[in-house]
Amino acid sequence: MVRRHEQSSFGAAHAFPGGVVDSDDSLVHEFCCGLSGAAASSRLGVEGNGLDYYSAAVRELFEETGVLLADRSSLDENLASVRDALNDGSASWADFVLRNELSLHCGELHYFGHWVTPPTQAKRYSARFFLTELPDGQDPVHCGGELTDSCWATAAEVLAAGRSGDMNLHFPTVKTLESVARHKTLESLVDWARSCVEWGITSMIPVIIERHGRQEVVLPGDRDYPGAKS
Repeated sequence: MVRRHEQSSFGAAHAFPGGVVDSDDSLVHEFCCGLSGAAASSRLGVEGNGLDYYSAAVRELFEETGVLLADRSSLDENLASVRDALNDGSASWADFVLRNELSLHCGELHYFGHWVTPPTQAKRYSARFFLTELPDGQDPVHCGGELTDSCWATAAEVLAAGRSGDMNLHFPTVKTLESVARHKTLESLVDWARSCVEWGITSMIPVIIERHGRQEVVLPGDRDYPGAKS
């Protein structure tokens, strides 16, 4: 988990590493390994450029934690310096990937969730969640700019910290952690994440309704979700 800067859009909340798709992400498709463009788009349910999301996931993970999902065997660059340059905007992700002919391990990213901000909100996000195993020999360290802290913890521990007020967790993070917490082993978790696309991924668009005089959040599949059959 990483803690976002208090002046960010997410206000000192703990979350998973991640960010937005950049224009550079569309320039490195030929270096995205383990997954074709058509397969990426099909998995995500988009009409095209699905590999943009996978490139963005690899890039953001590297920028925010220093973990690089790629073949590093032939790299002859100081990765800490590259990461700093990417974060301050003085370097380009596409340039870094192209000059090193870097094989990005996109096939090791397992897409398992999609959350969209409620339609009543002025600022909306469409966030896709991926799971991967930490590569051997790499230790994540938060960037220290946009992120002010980080920690390793089980999903159950993070949920407990959220309930006690020790961590600020947004609703999609809580629900995602609840899904993760059902699995007691890494093998079980990865097997589940791999199977999500096969079973079908529902875009989770929370809606706030009034029930018995109180406002409640309902999700697709819940009773009283707008448009759902009673």
